[in-house]
Amino acid sequence: MSETDAAIAAVQAEIEADRDWVVQLTQKMVQIPTVNPKFQSDPSINREGELQALLDPVLQAEGFETEQWDALPGRPNLVGERAGDEDRSLILCGHIDVVPIGARSDWSVEPFGGEIRDGRLYGRGAVDMKSGVAACIAAARAIRRSGIDLVGRLAVHAVVDEEAGGFGAMDAVKRGKLAKAVLVAEPTWGDILPAEGGLEWVRVTIRGRTAHAGWRYNEVYPQRHTPDRLEPGVNAIDLAARFMQAMRFYELDRARAREHPLVPVGLNTINVGVIHGGAGLGENGLPNVMTNPAIIPDVAVLDLDMKFLPNESSAEVRRDFEAFVHHFAQTDAWLRDHPPTVQWELGGLHFPAMNTPVDHPLVRSLAQHKARLGKTPEIRGFVAVCDAAHYAGAGVDGVIFGPSGDGFHGVDEYVDIESLVETTKVIAASIIDWCGVR
Repeated sequence: MSETDAAIAAVQAEIEADRDWVVQLTQKMVQIPTVNPKFQSDPSINREGELQALLDPVLQAEGFETEQWDALPGRPNLVGERAGDEDRSLILCGHIDVVPIGARSDWSVEPFGGEIRDGRLYGRGAVDMKSGVAACIAAARAIRRSGIDLVGRLAVHAVVDEEAGGFGAMDAVKRGKLAKAVLVAEPTWGDILPAEGGLEWVRVTIRGRTAHAGWRYNEVYPQRHTPDRLEPGVNAIDLAARFMQAMRFYELDRARAREHPLVPVGLNTINVGVIHGGAGLGENGLPNVMTNPAIIPDVAVLDLDMKFLPNESSAEVRRDFEAFVHHFAQTDAWLRDHPPTVQWELGGLHFPAMNTPVDHPLVRSLAQHKARLGKTPEIRGFVAVCDAAHYAGAGVDGVIFGPSGDGFHGVDEYVDIESLVETTKVIAASIIDWCGVR
């Protein structure tokens, strides 16, 4: 048996012997409500700082030097690091914020109780993704307690705000908290996800010309241009409807133009998520009047959720979309002189694509150790987005791997306890493979 194999066997035995530790840490984390305040502002449930205060001494006890700072006001990130070689450095990352519980009456368990029943640990954040954070910490703990000295630098990032755009991870990246690779322990049901598409939030603003609705005939039906003719209005909502129809065909063309082997065909969708139409463009970028149908509206604002493939770049996606908007405007006499405007990174939100090779050493390691402990995992792409994107955008090779469960963003959320322990063992083995043993 090689030195690495012996180290892995020892660490996995340590995890099995003390398997309740990762379960209890997950339970304690679930019992501290950390609802993202952007969704529901209430000090009794916005307790991210309290959760970081729980984790900080746990990391310190396992040999990590820790640092906390506010990524957003009153919302601290926590980073722990063990020194080592940069060429074999690894980040274990997870977010601590959760979505609201919804209607309490829909839950059959206490949403922040951490109840254990029938091999499941219940509560908001149990699988998304406090169990993943706990698995990362438990894996690092077992390595240290087995007396194994890693060659590479190992870091744990417990970040805020993933559920609302990942501004915690963005801030960590901006501060240079990087490594050669990152493992994000989002729930994957034991599969390995080395790729995810990118995401842009983009706003398209279409301008028309306001007028009284009683004179709409003056706009839509041919009129003689006599000296006393009133200046016709231009209905921006009508223009927006035509724009959306054209964009639907553009969306289909994008799906046909390129594919990626790990994600579904057509993942690169454009969702019209919010529309504001009315009169008078306000300083906030939205119409001032949106409740009076007697006015021909001169403003239509479309907020889009635009996904792109793992093998596409944000720069090329932006160029292509702006070209589409330009060509659409050339089809209309009014828009040729008053073209729509395009605003990228609406709300500061932007997720780069992640496209780690399937034969990457970290991917191979996770697949090997997962197969040894349970099912042979599927290697696939992530159809949503997560914090792995922000590290990937900074040049860090990213992989998503985590436990099984259900109810995330819904009711009766739970993590499967056996999968949590197994995930901890797999992560620990892959840390040893990637970082190396002295």
